[in-house]
Amino acid sequence: MSVVVGLPILGYLLAPLFSAPTDELVPVGAIADFPIGETKLVSIRDPSPLAWAGQTADTALWVRRRESTGAQMFQVFNVNCTHLGCPVNWQPGAKLFLCPCHGGVFYSDGTVAGGPPPRPLFEREWEVSGDRLLVRQQPLPTVKKG
Repeated sequence: MSVVVGLPILGYLLAPLFSAPTDELVPVGAIADFPIGETKLVSIRDPSPLAWAGQTADTALWVRRRESTGAQMFQVFNVNCTHLGCPVNWQPGAKLFLCPCHGGVFYSDGTVAGGPPPRPLFEREWEVSGDRLLVRQQPLPTVKKG
């Protein structure tokens, strides 16, 4: 009898381990909220968080507006340093991302300027729909494939 009761509960608890992560576009804000040449910290919410996710369903991103229109209009970066995952801070005067943990430095385009990071900041896919910027919600990459 306990197997009959316990099996559905076990299935509910283990289902997130076997389900595909969400991969959908999430609104970040109006294009007008991002002046050309500026980098801004934003937060998006996972559109289908797990019941126990709480604040972990919120993801911080750096949005950099490069141009007024076109395929190079924005760059959207995960805030995590590619060395060990500490959150990087944007320094507008220097136009650099700095990692406070181990001294990683990234240029405004996300490429490595110095320190221990092995690769550029991870970029997110984005789209413009009407006057809104949308960013693809995806899991944080940990290892670059290929």
